[in-house]
Amino acid sequence: MENEKTLLELAHELQAIASAGLLYSRDRFDLERFRRVRDIAAELVSSETGLPLGQIQTLFTENDGYQTPKTSTRAVIFNGRGEVLLVRDYDGQWTLPGGWCDFDQSVSSNVIKEAREEAGLTVEPWRLVCVHDNRRRNNPHSFFHCLQYFVLCNVLGGSFQPNSETTESGYFPLDALPKLNLYKTTPEQLRLCWEAQNAAHWETQFD
Repeated sequence: MENEKTLLELAHELQAIASAGLLYSRDRFDLERFRRVRDIAAELVSSETGLPLGQIQTLFTENDGYQTPKTSTRAVIFNGRGEVLLVRDYDGQWTLPGGWCDFDQSVSSNVIKEAREEAGLTVEPWRLVCVHDNRRRNNPHSFFHCLQYFVLCNVLGGSFQPNSETTESGYFPLDALPKLNLYKTTPEQLRLCWEAQNAAHWETQFD
């Protein structure tokens, strides 16, 4: 059937139901049942992916509560030659500066924070290009949904500094990009940002 769910999708649904139940239930027997549902979901994921069951159980425990998409931000910076700023992760791949939006940050403040931490730059966000669902655009096999906010920024100052997350930074033309971490940034997303950079008016795209 065209709309038949995969085992991973069913496991995700079970995990979400169990997490909400553990959050809102007060009856100790219901809590026990929801923990078992969560364990079943973990067993399904482990069986389908080959990942250790304990690792999946830890992941589920760390992401308890009512299940909503996670949020991450990406700072998009172009120079006067139309080149985009990328940073290199310790895995050797390149991406836009960014990361998870911390619990005490807004989208704008997180963009500023991540650009400073990963690229050493002080930036001013000025245009929200798009909000993309990582499972549609970057990682269709991701168990958790993540909404990525791509934000154009102006550089106010600073320079790259050694840090615990990235090894270097550089500007690259869109037709000569280095090896990208496609889970975080794709060439199509960079081209969309370039289109937004040059538009007199821009309507934010969202999934």
